[in-house]
Amino acid sequence: MHILFVTIKIKPEHHDEFIKEILLNAKGANEDEPGCLRFDVVQDGQDANTLHLYEVYKDEAAFMDHQASAHYKRFGADAGEWRDGSAVLHVGPNIYPSDSDWK
Repeated sequence: MHILFVTIKIKPEHHDEFIKEILLNAKGANEDEPGCLRFDVVQDGQDANTLHLYEVYKDEAAFMDHQASAHYKRFGADAGEWRDGSAVLHVGPNIYPSDSDWK
């Protein structure tokens, strides 16, 4: 299992376009990538310009497939300019549910 927690701050003037593109990326991952088990986009309760992503892939190869996808590349083309600073990325192994219990 390959799991990522990502926190992204968005420049306020790019909020709407960033949300539109991250949702296309998340939906593409969830709907079109068999190796993606989950891709959630959560808006921070204290700051509407902060998003938290929770991504679960079967393995690192599935994550690399995600990075090669058209929806990821489309999102990545402008996302860096729309962010307010660098994303904070945490990658870790799965503990619960067990890898075999993921659906």
